[in-house]
Amino acid sequence: MAMMSLLLVVVGCSDGSKQEKTETPTEKAQPSTEATDANEHRIIAGTVVIADILDKLELDAIAVPETEKTLAKRFDELPTIGNAMEPDMEIVKSLNPTDVLSVSTLEYDLQDKFKQLKIPVNFLNFQSVDAMLSEIKTLGERYNRVEQAEKLVNGLQKNIDAVQTVAENKEGPRVLILLGIPGSYLVATENSYAGDLVKRAGGINVMEGQDAEYLSSNTEYLHNSNPDIILRLSHGMPDEVVKMFDEEFTTNDIWKHFNAVKNGKVYDLEEELFGTTASLQVPQALGQLMEIFYRK
Repeated sequence: MAMMSLLLVVVGCSDGSKQEKTETPTEKAQPSTEATDANEHRIIAGTVVIADILDKLELDAIAVPETEKTLAKRFDELPTIGNAMEPDMEIVKSLNPTDVLSVSTLEYDLQDKFKQLKIPVNFLNFQSVDAMLSEIKTLGERYNRVEQAEKLVNGLQKNIDAVQTVAENKEGPRVLILLGIPGSYLVATENSYAGDLVKRAGGINVMEGQDAEYLSSNTEYLHNSNPDIILRLSHGMPDEVVKMFDEEFTTNDIWKHFNAVKNGKVYDLEEELFGTTASLQVPQALGQLMEIFYRK
């Protein structure tokens, strides 16, 4: 039961992550996918990543989520809708949006709230690099920003292809990815966003062949998987999570038997670059992985 609660927390988080959704389909109001003048739309950016993308597409918004991160100047002085995971629906409704753009990892938690208030919402799939690039193209078509979308996608793809070309000629390490949240952690498979990045950088995920994005941890099994490198990701309260990981690796005797630990190949990754859903920082994230995987 405790592990199920943990999984649900990760599912609901952020530009977050999710396991395969098991909710029953429900009807939801969505913006038209037909190209229209962007000036006809009152767009609310439901997450920071979406705000970043809107800026690159030269699209304005009428509201953004609360965040400590610095958003583009075009969003200065805009009202905020609260936390991306739990937006203030009264504020959202009062702004009379024509389009609320959120992410599919929050759909399970938010879709009924939007439906009840008859607020048009579109949940974008950012659970992999390719999915995000596809969504950017769709936004470009919907809001008559095809040229801007193509420029953004092509720029990202060029950097991604360059990394993958280099990685193809190298022998990639076996990698274990741990996703920590305050109090516990999960193991990220190749179907997670972090797993997608690791694969593109030439790494071999020790949890290959799994359907879910995240699994509960079994340290004995993980030890037998023999990773060359352990990547530790923080989701929410990164300082606290790093301390939790440090305590786990110090007090749980089995970790000292991992070759990755013996060889000093354990790395804590920045949440800003390695979130649980894709972002425009893909090139920087891949660059960091290449440095970790292939440093002399």
